[in-house]
Amino acid sequence: MSKLRRQLSANTVSVIETKNLADIKAVTGNLYESISIIGKRANQINVSLKEELKNKLEEFASHTDNLEEVHENKEQIEISRAYEKMPNAAILATQEFLENKIYYRNNDEDLFR
Repeated sequence: MSKLRRQLSANTVSVIETKNLADIKAVTGNLYESISIIGKRANQINVSLKEELKNKLEEFASHTDNLEEVHENKEQIEISRAYEKMPNAAILATQEFLENKIYYRNNDEDLFR
């Protein structure tokens, strides 16, 4: 199991829960900036999960186009189902953000200091 999948399955709830906007805003002082950070992290998580899933499913890829050879592979189905059951990238990014596990910086503030 990859490091990312272990991290994701650690104690992450896979259902959507409402979050207090004041808690999200408190981290950066600006709600929109916080949401932007969460969105960028969610994109990073999503890209890495897609690459990982693609690499695992390539092992089962058939390089022939013969319809008679098409069959269901139980391992391939199990891998796909495991990824479908994983929490949404936005949920994971929000949890990481609220737990202060995301590094971010504001370049505009650096220019004025």
